[in-house]
Amino acid sequence: MDVSRPAFKCFDDDGRLKRSGTVWTASAHIITAVIGSGVLSLAWAIGQLGWIAGPAVMFLFSFVTYFSSTLLSDCYRTGDPVSGKRNYTYMDAVQSILGGFRFKICGLIQFLNLFGITVGYTIAASISMMAIKRSNCFHESGGKNPCHMSSNPYMIMFGVTEILLSQIKDFDQIWWLSIVAAIMSFTYSAIGLALGIIQVAANGVFKGSLTGISIGTVTQTQKIWRTFQALGDIAFAYSYSVVLIEIQDTVRSPPAESKTMKQATRISIAVTTTFYMLCGCMGYAAFGDAAPGNLLTGFGFYNPFWLLDVANVAIVIHLVGAYQVFAQPIFAFVDKQAAARFPDSDLVSKEFEIRIPGVRAPYKVNVFRAVFRSCFVVLTTVISMLMPFFNDVVGILGALGFWPLTVYFPVEMYMKQRKVEKWSMKWVCLKMLSGGCLVITVVAGVGSVAGVMLDLKVYKPFKTTY
Repeated sequence: MDVSRPAFKCFDDDGRLKRSGTVWTASAHIITAVIGSGVLSLAWAIGQLGWIAGPAVMFLFSFVTYFSSTLLSDCYRTGDPVSGKRNYTYMDAVQSILGGFRFKICGLIQFLNLFGITVGYTIAASISMMAIKRSNCFHESGGKNPCHMSSNPYMIMFGVTEILLSQIKDFDQIWWLSIVAAIMSFTYSAIGLALGIIQVAANGVFKGSLTGISIGTVTQTQKIWRTFQALGDIAFAYSYSVVLIEIQDTVRSPPAESKTMKQATRISIAVTTTFYMLCGCMGYAAFGDAAPGNLLTGFGFYNPFWLLDVANVAIVIHLVGAYQVFAQPIFAFVDKQAAARFPDSDLVSKEFEIRIPGVRAPYKVNVFRAVFRSCFVVLTTVISMLMPFFNDVVGILGALGFWPLTVYFPVEMYMKQRKVEKWSMKWVCLKMLSGGCLVITVVAGVGSVAGVMLDLKVYKPFKTTY
């Protein structure tokens, strides 16, 4: 018995290899998951709300996200917080704690959110590719040529790239992708912040007002819709709850995973909120009412144009990988369902070998996988070409994911896990938090949909030029 004891030290209580994650690795994973393209619209969001409400709303979202994340960290294990059954994903936790109908609703919302994010990323990547072309064109003409161009060719280029990448079977095994994405997201966020500081220094004054964009620059109705939409944009910047349990599953124990995760959440929310505050506030201080919807590509900065190009290249590289990260759960789900539904079909189960010149091992292709994934990417590309409005789409995504995924399910799971008594003070407070966040989600969603409607009035499908 003593001889075999060291072997047990290599495995955790669920038979998987011993997890080695710490507070610092978990914090790094959270920061990597949070800081993404959502940071680009924060200057615009603060511009709609102003110097008082803008930072206040950002602090409010950071607090709600932190609080709901601490509730969610207690749901990693079902039952006992130290020895209960582990839940490896957000969906596993919802299924084992809430089960049934709510599990299906959660799955639907999560997949809609993932689908929407792939559309948003297609739009953002095409705008960045266009910005590189435009900044070079603008520089070459000495500022005389407005350099109008269509986003469609760039969306098609991005779509073709994603069709090729989506055929990689074990995309989740490409471990270095996350590191590259993290470096790229920090690169463009830091460049945006630096350029904002430089612009403020050049202006010699902090632009903006206490109440946000002034009536006159926009109409009274637009001001209301834009204010609501800004809430969705800020919510999108904090939408990472769905990956929190996956990150917690990398953490070693003892101490209990929930304890480590609460510490990691505290550190990462503090870092990201500080970074968001700086990026959003510096962008607004630099441009005031003219703060662009996408900080780096709103063409607020012309010089140094090469630095702007570096930032936009970093965005494109980040989004090429991030698109796959968000699309893969949908692909995996469809593959699993198809295999269960049609186990004897050659189209679903059989793999054909294709020999590629210069590559030793043949590439294995499955007809169903190739067709479905290609159609999925084509659909997201066509939707992006029909609605190429970065801000509005980000606002809708933020609204769609914030209340159900960041607040409702964590609160409901926590109350069931901890057996919180109905109508007790704790129960009432948690229900009030959930209700308040539902109102914010509805308002943000309505504002973002109204933004799309206003844009569609002056927009001709497939004919957008910037």
